[in-house]
Amino acid sequence: MTDSKYFTTTKKGEIFELKAELNSDKKEKKKEAVKKVIASMTVGKDVSALFPDVVNCMQTDNLELKKLVYLYLMNYAKSQPDMAIMAVNTFVKDCEDANPLIRALAVRTMGCIRVDKITEYLCEPLRKCLKDEDPYVRKTAAVCVAKLHDINAQLVEDQGFLDTLKDLISDSNPMVVANAVAALSEIAESHPSSNLLDLNPQSINKLLTALNECTEWGQIFILDCLANYIPKDDREAQSICERVTPRLSHANSAVVLSAVKVLMKFMELLSKDLDYYGTLIKKLAPPLVTLLSAEPELQYVALRNINLIVQKRPEILKHEMKVFFVKYNDPIYVKLEKLDIMIRLASPANIAQVLAELKEYATEVDVDFVRKAVRAIGRCAIKVEQSAERCVSTLLDLIQTKVNYVVQEAIVVIKDIFRKYPNKYESVISTLCENLDSLDEPEARAAMIWIVGEYAERIDNADELLESFLEGFHDESTQVQLQLLTAIVKLFLKKPTETQELVQQVLSLATQDSDNPDLRDRGYIYWRLLSTDPVAAKDVVLAEKPLISEETDLIEPTLLEELICYIGTLASVYHKPPNAFVEGSRGVVPKRLPPRAGSSESAESPESVPTGVPPTEVHPSVIPSQGDLLGDLLNLDLVPPAGPPLTTSSVPLGGVDLLGGGLDSLLGGDTSAGLGIPTGFMAPPVSTNPLGSSLAGGLGDLFDLASGTGAVTGPYVAPKAVWLHAMKGKGLEINGTFARRSGAVFMDLLFTNRALQVMSDFAIQFNRNSFGLAPAAPLQILTPLAPNQSTEVSLPLNTIGSVMKMEPLNNLQVAVKNNVDVFYFSVLYPLHILFVEDGKMERQMFLATWKDIPNENEAQFQIRDCPLSSDAVSNKLQASNIFTVARRTVEGQDMLYQSIKLTNGICILAEVRMQPGTSSCTLSLKCRAPEVSQLIFQAYELVLKN
Repeated sequence: MTDSKYFTTTKKGEIFELKAELNSDKKEKKKEAVKKVIASMTVGKDVSALFPDVVNCMQTDNLELKKLVYLYLMNYAKSQPDMAIMAVNTFVKDCEDANPLIRALAVRTMGCIRVDKITEYLCEPLRKCLKDEDPYVRKTAAVCVAKLHDINAQLVEDQGFLDTLKDLISDSNPMVVANAVAALSEIAESHPSSNLLDLNPQSINKLLTALNECTEWGQIFILDCLANYIPKDDREAQSICERVTPRLSHANSAVVLSAVKVLMKFMELLSKDLDYYGTLIKKLAPPLVTLLSAEPELQYVALRNINLIVQKRPEILKHEMKVFFVKYNDPIYVKLEKLDIMIRLASPANIAQVLAELKEYATEVDVDFVRKAVRAIGRCAIKVEQSAERCVSTLLDLIQTKVNYVVQEAIVVIKDIFRKYPNKYESVISTLCENLDSLDEPEARAAMIWIVGEYAERIDNADELLESFLEGFHDESTQVQLQLLTAIVKLFLKKPTETQELVQQVLSLATQDSDNPDLRDRGYIYWRLLSTDPVAAKDVVLAEKPLISEETDLIEPTLLEELICYIGTLASVYHKPPNAFVEGSRGVVPKRLPPRAGSSESAESPESVPTGVPPTEVHPSVIPSQGDLLGDLLNLDLVPPAGPPLTTSSVPLGGVDLLGGGLDSLLGGDTSAGLGIPTGFMAPPVSTNPLGSSLAGGLGDLFDLASGTGAVTGPYVAPKAVWLHAMKGKGLEINGTFARRSGAVFMDLLFTNRALQVMSDFAIQFNRNSFGLAPAAPLQILTPLAPNQSTEVSLPLNTIGSVMKMEPLNNLQVAVKNNVDVFYFSVLYPLHILFVEDGKMERQMFLATWKDIPNENEAQFQIRDCPLSSDAVSNKLQASNIFTVARRTVEGQDMLYQSIKLTNGICILAEVRMQPGTSSCTLSLKCRAPEVSQLIFQAYELVLKN
């Protein structure tokens, strides 16, 4: 009979019966009882009351019973630490048992019991087991050291276990070596600054010897360890590669990917002229191709890794295009990934084959796949110039199918082809215009509007086409509205006499009738440009556009290098570095590929770099750790003080005829003749803004260009979000946001009564929270809230309330009471509302604090889609009390060193590293409370992207 019978009993008084059975004299009865206890524990019943009775069963020679008791102990020792001490003597005794399986079992279980009192007793048995004559016991003890280090790192160091682990790397048994490497790697990850795996040619040789004989998971540990080693020259790199290459033919895909990772890293050190380099390229292709014959989930992981490999070294798989052709029964996620790799491998040699395949895909039934296939045809045209004409004719054939989503995708990619090859394929515009009425997706409508505006002079009825879009202007998405505004302004600059009314209409819709700030701002800019300097307007709006790049979706080079170092891990599937998705990654030091062979970079250690010369290859830290570079921080340029404010004209904007007379030069008439535009068509008067700045006098005033920096607008305030839905609030709906004004924190609330009864007697209360946020005054809703009525309230907050660490840290639990009921909800507040105004550090203080905070408290993050200059970043952040202490430029990168202070006195030091011309930057943070780093990063993203 199977063990399933133990899970079927639900008798009452069961604990009492089990207690009696556990104390029985019969061994079989005891074993049955322990099995029942484990079954109850497994399904979630509390059987901790039986702890002393189960512990008494440890004194047995029966290995099965002993394993069951140890399993129980691991589960309940934490809740019963005093009782667990009773088992220590048996553990110590079992560690000296004649049976190596029992010795290993005892030391493994002691490592799993995470109780401080027991760890003290574990040291002596563990020391004996690390030097045990049986390799099974030694390999188990090696892993136990890593577990003990996680519980009490200081104890492990004091007892000298780390040195013993290092000695085990030279063990005669390959599995012991593999487990020692795994344990040391695990410990090293939690302490990036420690140099535990001190790899040298001798230890590498021992690891390579063990590689051939240990289990597949042991091989993975060893290969991952080898990947962290930097050979001293290309000969050593080649020697290691030769010994790792046989792993490529392993049956386990994880071993194959780990071997690929090692080879990809060491290939950086090999010259491309070497014969061996070519041989290695040929050897890497077959194992990667073989991975694609596995089940779909494994295929997907392999394809995500191949995507990285192809971006780094496309020559590896350039002859293997056919294996990436889609099969009819592939899942959609595999199809889309294969399609992406096909584009990356497309070249003049194989483009005909690829295009034929893509055209087939475009007739499939899977809508997502068809869309991606149509886009892929456009990407081929942009990547391989010789194929552009064939791609355009293929797209036109697809448009003739009149399948709605195919037509829309084709128009989006044809717009990109026009950008890449201007004045070459414009003959197809008439075909595109025929499909205008069928476009209903924002991206396709925006693309078509761009084409009409860009080539307005070639389209006879361009004004009619654009006017047809204008009829439902307010129903369009923002993307379409912005594109329509620009297209009509382009049309006006090309055909001014025919389109005056049209441009007046769109500018009026964009500025007076729209509540979208982006649209309104663009409308005002065009309006002022057209009214003050028509020639400049033409230069700006009709400027020659840069050609779009061939590969717009390539991973940024430094990130790609880091991801290559993580091949075969989750990072290579997400295409993100570990610190972007691993919570609490304590200052993960990003990995980098070794410097390329033949480059001027040196693989020497930073200490060997002559003084005064910045090292060329150092693990990036927030501020370079060399003394000379740190010292230089004191001589950095401070942010220049903002210049005097612009003196602006006091004439209100509403009094200027923005489109009257200023465009005469476009029409060739004189100034006195004017355009005949009615004088009543003017910009609406600009209401006096809180900053008191008067808007007039040209674009310079709009952006405060003379002072060199944009006007500081105060900390960013997120738009109100629904905090309590009417369904949950019995008709009460609460929308809210947090703001910081004049050095104080406010909760801005909008109460809406969606019930049929009047609501009154409002009050609010917060639970204890991480930063002590509490209402500084009662909730002021003075009049009862009638049905369908709303009222706005700004509730001042202070930070002197009760403190309790929340999960996540910025979680705030709120209770709102009224005459109907009490309602509870949770909100996440953005951390920048707690950034205080006196957070700017002196430079010397910044430097001293930086040195004082341990390196493991450093964390790195990537901020993407942030195409701002360093000045714009500095100004935007300063508005939210993130202060730039110093700045510098190193190897073409702009570096900002910044300080932040929270309301509870915690200081955060930051470095923002920007590469001009890219839209991403690296944020590095150092703080004595590293758990706030993730929230600080979120605050940076929130401020910079809004």
